[in-house]
Amino acid sequence: MTSKAKIGKGILLGALMALSFVACKIEFTLKGASVPAEWKTFSVQYFENRAPLINPTLSQEFTEALKDRVINESKLVLEERNADIDFSGQITGYNVKPMAIQADAISAETRLTITVKVKYRNFKDPKQNWESSFSGYEDYSSDRDINDVENELTELIIEKITQDIFNKAFSDW
Repeated sequence: MTSKAKIGKGILLGALMALSFVACKIEFTLKGASVPAEWKTFSVQYFENRAPLINPTLSQEFTEALKDRVINESKLVLEERNADIDFSGQITGYNVKPMAIQADAISAETRLTITVKVKYRNFKDPKQNWESSFSGYEDYSSDRDINDVENELTELIIEKITQDIFNKAFSDW
């Protein structure tokens, strides 16, 4: 192999390595998580349901969904205690209310809203600690019974809220 071929092959190999690095960086950036390398673990405490209207499975579903969100979208490992990052809080609202009224005074749409108060503690950098409330909602046709759509709507709302919590905790926005 000539020296020009070796140089060309080296340049090509270097370009491929650089391209793969950029691709990895873009994927990381698109997810939006900026988790410093020294953060290794996180914990999620059980989110008790303190809402006036209680969905009996909501606490467990929300707690597990937040754990799954952080596991799937970061490199952090779940720990029961003594973690670098900790999420705790409570479900403070679970409301069903009519939204749009038709001419005959029958509601055409109903809205399910869930509100969660979250306390984020960062034991590696306590200046980043915060407490905040997050809400999400889904509308559904009022001719449907809440019992028929509740599981589906709750799942969609939890997905939105956990994404908002994750973004606040780990994104630069």
